[in-house]
Amino acid sequence: MHTQLSLTLITLTLLGACASPTPSTGWQYSVPEQPEAATGMTNKPGWAFARQAVAAANPLAADAGLQVLRAGGSALDAAIAVQLVLGLVEPQSSGIGGGAFLLHFDGQKVSAHDGRETAPAGARPDMFMGSDGKAFGFDDAVLSGHAVGVPGAVRMLESAHKQHGNLPWAQLFQPAITLAEQGFKVSPRLHSLLQSDPHLKKDPLALRFFYNPQGQAWPVGHVLRNPEYAHVLRRIAAEGSLALHEGPVAQAIVQRAQTAPRPGSLSLQDLRTYQPKVREALCFDHTAQTRVYRICGFPPPSSGQIAIGQILGIMGKTNAQGLEMQAGLPSSDWLHRYTEASRLAFADRAQYLADPDFVKAPGGDWRSLLEPDYLRQRSQLIGTQAMKTASPGLPAGVKSAWAPMPNQTEYGTSHISVVDAQGRALAMTTTIEAAFGSRRMVTTDPSRPGGFLLNNELTDFSFAPADGQGRPIANRVEPGKRPRSSMSPTLVFDKTSGQLLMSGGSPGGAAIIHYTAKLLTGTLHWGLNAQQAIDLPNFGSLGGPTLLEAQRFDRSTVDALKARGHEVREMDMTSGIQAIERTPNGWFGGADPRREGLVLGD
Repeated sequence: MHTQLSLTLITLTLLGACASPTPSTGWQYSVPEQPEAATGMTNKPGWAFARQAVAAANPLAADAGLQVLRAGGSALDAAIAVQLVLGLVEPQSSGIGGGAFLLHFDGQKVSAHDGRETAPAGARPDMFMGSDGKAFGFDDAVLSGHAVGVPGAVRMLESAHKQHGNLPWAQLFQPAITLAEQGFKVSPRLHSLLQSDPHLKKDPLALRFFYNPQGQAWPVGHVLRNPEYAHVLRRIAAEGSLALHEGPVAQAIVQRAQTAPRPGSLSLQDLRTYQPKVREALCFDHTAQTRVYRICGFPPPSSGQIAIGQILGIMGKTNAQGLEMQAGLPSSDWLHRYTEASRLAFADRAQYLADPDFVKAPGGDWRSLLEPDYLRQRSQLIGTQAMKTASPGLPAGVKSAWAPMPNQTEYGTSHISVVDAQGRALAMTTTIEAAFGSRRMVTTDPSRPGGFLLNNELTDFSFAPADGQGRPIANRVEPGKRPRSSMSPTLVFDKTSGQLLMSGGSPGGAAIIHYTAKLLTGTLHWGLNAQQAIDLPNFGSLGGPTLLEAQRFDRSTVDALKARGHEVREMDMTSGIQAIERTPNGWFGGADPRREGLVLGD
C-alpha cells in the first residue's frame, strides 16, 4: 500500500515542471520529471483548483493536458494531447489504433462526437462462428484479424478540433512526440500487465518492443522509447488524419489486420472512407436531495447512458431512501435494490441496444427506455428476494423482433475529463478494447522500434448473429456497423441554471456502467465529494450474479445478500474513474485509487 504522501509528491513534481504559463505562440512542451507511479490501491486526496483541471489515467498524460491549457489551449486541445500521450504510456487501454466517444460542452451546448470503430465492408455476421456452428472462444476471437475494427479516434478528434480547438493541430502532438523520442519510465501497472499478458509476446513486433531479450517485461523504471510512434505522430501532425487513413501507415494497418491467425477483411478502402459522426447527446432529468439535475451522456451505439439512466430511474421508484449507507458503505438492502435494477437494465440492453444506423429504437425514440412510467413498471418487478435473471421489458408497448444478446466478455478503455478556464468542458472515454487490443502492433518500418497497437473492438459485437430460433440479434456483425459499447462519458448540469456541475467516467468494460452510476450516486445522492465517491467499493450486476469488489464488504453484508437469494461473486473490480466537480471556489478533481490516474490544474 502506497501512501497519500507519494501521490502528493508526484503531483508537486509534475506541477513544478510546468508551473509557468507559456504564451500560445511558440509554445514548447516541457518534459516533467517522471517518478515511478504507484500501482495497486493508492490513497488519493482529491485535488482542488480555482480555474481549470485535467483528469487522466497517467500523470504524464494529465501534465501534457495541463501544459496545453496553460498555453491557451481549449479543453478539446488538452484532451487531444492527453490521448496521444496515453497511447504511448498506457498502450494497453487506448491509442490511435482505436476509437473514442467524446462528450463536449462549449459553454452553451453539449455535443456527442462518435469516433467508434466500424466493421469493415467485408465483415460477415458469422465471422466469429466456427465451422462446427459454435462461437469462437473469447481469446480466439480477440487474437483473430476479424476483431480489428476501422480506427476512429484520430479522425474524430480532428473533426472536433476544427470546431472547438484553439491551438494549431500540430502543436498538440509535441508532448507525445517528445516523450516517444526521449523515452518514458515504465510504470508498475504497465510492467505488471505486460508480465502477466499471455498473448502479447506472440506478436514479434510487440515482443521485441515491450520485452527484454530474455522475454521478460521491461522492469519498472526502464526508459522505453518509441521512435516509430513518434514518426507516425509527426506525419499525422503535419498531414492530419489522412496520414493514418491513407498511405504507408494505412497500408501497415491493413497488413497487420490481414495477418494470421484468421486474417481479417480490413481494407484500404475501409480506412479511407471512415467518417466520425456528431450525434445528439442523450440527456435525462434526475432528482436527488430535492435538486433536479440534467445528466448528459452518449446515445447508442453506447449502451452506457441508457443503462445508467434506467438504473438511477428504477432506484428512484423504489423505497431505497434511508437504506443507502451503513458504516460508510452501501447497505445490503440498498445493494439488493441496486443489483435488481441492474438486472432489469441489462436485460433491456441485451434486447435493444445497437448501432442506431442499423437498429431502430423502441417506438422510434431511445428515450422510450427512460420514460418515467416505463421505469415505474420495471421497478415493480423488484421484490424482497433476488430475481436471479430478468427479462426485457416493452418500452413504448412495442414487442421486439430481436433476440436478446447472450452475455459476452468486455474489457478495456481509459477516461479523460477536462474543464478549461473559459467554461468549456468534456468527458471522453477512449479504447482499444481488451488489454493491448488485438495484440497486433503496427509499424511502417520494422527496423525502427515501437509503433502502436490495433483494437479488437469488433468482439463487442455478438459472436452469434441469431438465437436458436433464428431471430436476429440487434448487436450482430454487419458491414459498416459500429459495435455496441458500454463507454459512459458523462456531464452533469444543474437543471434550473444550466450550470455545468461535473465531468466524469471510467474504463472497465460492461462494468463502466456501474462505476459511473456509483460516481453519480455518491456525489448527487449521498453528499460525497468526487474522490470519496470514487473510493467507495465497487458493485453491480451484468445481468447474472451480484458482483462485489473483493475484500471491501464485510461478511454480514455478503450473507444478507445471499439470504435474499443473490449469487454473490467477490472479485477484483478495477475501475479507473476520473471526475471533476464544481465547488463554491472552483473545481475539485478525483482519481481512482485502483489505477495511476491524477488530476492536475490551476
